[in-house]
Amino acid sequence: MATTADIKNGMCIDIDGQFFYVVEFLHVKPGKGPAFVRTKLKNVVTGRVLDRTFSSGARLDEVRIERRAYQYLYQDDLGYIFMNNETYEQIPIAKDLITGVDFLKEGMEVEVVSHAETDTVLYAELPLHVNLDVTYTEPGLKGDTATNATKPATLETGAEIRVPLFINEGETIRVDTRDGSYVERVK
Repeated sequence: MATTADIKNGMCIDIDGQFFYVVEFLHVKPGKGPAFVRTKLKNVVTGRVLDRTFSSGARLDEVRIERRAYQYLYQDDLGYIFMNNETYEQIPIAKDLITGVDFLKEGMEVEVVSHAETDTVLYAELPLHVNLDVTYTEPGLKGDTATNATKPATLETGAEIRVPLFINEGETIRVDTRDGSYVERVK
């Protein structure tokens, strides 16, 4: 158990069965009335941010969250199978718990966030940018880049994104896994 005096950035707390990270906090002592702590909390699973005010001295349930590097191996009927890089233990993770699952390819390292006491997986997070090969796209036209025109391209993972007209089949591009947008061409 922690109190509002123990609050610090990055601390994880349990509110109504959901886990939240403290993004920022401020102890407020108004001239009139009791002191309170104003916080901005981010939901660990959904990423939603909410503002919450606690009265000074209120008790909070602190939660220990662990982040570990796992390697993606393959997909089967149990879900996506990942291997712990330290213990070589393999665990299945459901598709809806993986952010940017469309850009996941075999051998890729992801960060798995889990509850330390129960060892349950909360979510798996891909790196912000990944390099992927373009397997299919219409041929680009030379000199047709006066506007920010884009065309669809299919990547090696099967995902389809919009790329600039000068990108051709067989090229490697960098993709932002948060929104699936094209970042740059990789040489």
